[in-house]
Amino acid sequence: MTTTLSLGPVLFNWDAEDRRDFYFRIADEAPLDTVYVGEVVCSKRAPYFDPHLPAVVDRLRRGGKQVIHSTLTLILCEREMDAVRALAEVPEVLIEANDIGAAALLAGRRHIVGPFVNVYNECTLAYLARQGAVRVSLPWELSSRSLVALAKSDAAELEVQVFGRVPLAISARCYHARAHGLHKDGCQYVCAEDRDGMSVETLDGDSFLTVNGTQTLSHTVANLIGQLEELQEMGIRAFRLWPHAIDMVAVAKVFRDVLDGKQTLGDGRRRLDALAGLAPFANGFYTGGKGAAVSP
Repeated sequence: MTTTLSLGPVLFNWDAEDRRDFYFRIADEAPLDTVYVGEVVCSKRAPYFDPHLPAVVDRLRRGGKQVIHSTLTLILCEREMDAVRALAEVPEVLIEANDIGAAALLAGRRHIVGPFVNVYNECTLAYLARQGAVRVSLPWELSSRSLVALAKSDAAELEVQVFGRVPLAISARCYHARAHGLHKDGCQYVCAEDRDGMSVETLDGDSFLTVNGTQTLSHTVANLIGQLEELQEMGIRAFRLWPHAIDMVAVAKVFRDVLDGKQTLGDGRRRLDALAGLAPFANGFYTGGKGAAVSP
């Protein structure tokens, strides 16, 4: 069974040159089929990286990667919608819509629906496919039971997130700026200080959530490497990794080796344990339990 391994867009506010170099290495060394690029969290960040985007896209394509341009998760103003319209006017660009407004704008042309659009049932999936969606990246909070039901539809290719902190929510307000006593309009790009997001603790001092500008993510790192075989048996063939400030080339190699049967699951787990120590792993959403829980 042919599988597709992809890298989602960078969610965090990395320095523009660091992000460019990250993608250059991904292009040259990572065993990925698809790479999503573009700012999905805060449009204020985009002007810093956009000048590097043509070189990044060119390098990724020369590295054999399919490149997909991701749109903002929450479009708040006409300027942000105009940016999506401008992108949609380029016919050869394949776009991932992460807002239902962007999905509506792309109706009638081939596109991707991102994981920030709620697709919880077969009817929604069929509707989006009729609008031109050829791949739907499913929301991360779906349980295996829901995935089984959706996988029975052949309306569009389905993608499941198998690694990375889970993006739980997005807001018009910026928690990151507020935590530093700043207003969103004068944030001083303080979110750039936390390359994997800012930890949020409970009153008891337990790690709870992660804040990334206007976005809230899980503290734990979703890891479905142990469920890859089960997902393939359902008919899921596309798997997404979220980038973090760790060796993502090595992480991609682990998933690729396990998917291709070149490495045992046990060895793959041990390699991931050594690579991704920023937070505990979890797979609770998949099993239908607490999202932060983990089970074999």
